[in-house]
Amino acid sequence: MKRRTAPDIMARKGGEPIVSLTSYHAHTAAIADKYVDFLLVGDSLGMVMHGFETTLPVPLDLMIMHGRAVMRGAKTALVVVDMPFGSYEESPAQAFRNAARVVKETECGAIKLEGGRRMAETIRFLTERGIPVMAHVGLTPQSINVLGGFKAQGRERAQWAAIEEDARQVTEAGAFAVVLEAVAEPLARKITGEVAIPTIGIGASAACDGQILVMEDMLGLSPRVPKFVKEFGKVGQAIEGAIKMYADDVRGRKFPEAANTYSAKD
Repeated sequence: MKRRTAPDIMARKGGEPIVSLTSYHAHTAAIADKYVDFLLVGDSLGMVMHGFETTLPVPLDLMIMHGRAVMRGAKTALVVVDMPFGSYEESPAQAFRNAARVVKETECGAIKLEGGRRMAETIRFLTERGIPVMAHVGLTPQSINVLGGFKAQGRERAQWAAIEEDARQVTEAGAFAVVLEAVAEPLARKITGEVAIPTIGIGASAACDGQILVMEDMLGLSPRVPKFVKEFGKVGQAIEGAIKMYADDVRGRKFPEAANTYSAKD
């Protein structure tokens, strides 16, 4: 089986919509692999799996550990690993050193980093040295303390030019795709029509070339789900129900039947 590559995703611009999800474990990666074009090992794992309030505390080692797990589960999807806060912003050299470590230790096919114009030089530096980069503009969660919260971007026309310029510059710097997060639909549509690389929307409407969601959000497993997310499952309720049934059985001494347990002769 041939694994998809960054150029494969880039070639989908304007074609069949690109399907993607986050994944943090081998088993969910194996399930999703049949249906998605790429999987993102997002730094959102800090909030979804480790209980942080934001993505900021996530260390590089944690991203690498989860990246390895997802690579073990996925066989055909492109795997993209997020660069966490503090691992790439200082300089292109710092970004390359840490991105190269991610690629070498996980064997993923690309990395993702946040930022538009300010990261264009870094994106060019990485791509010229063999590391495919997915960009991320609009709402950038690693800048949450500067933005003042998880706020939609581009609602006012006065904000459009800066976000459009971000998308243009990351495209020219060599990114193979760009995530548009929480960007108003008219702006997302305009950017998608202007740039030569696929736009991957999250809370940015169907105007984009593809869609990504946090898997736990769309499964109904996250305690706080963004308003724009459609829940395709009720996994959280199912887990709670199953645990309650188990607890009730144990407390009621309804242990497994003897036929299903080990005996002295086993």
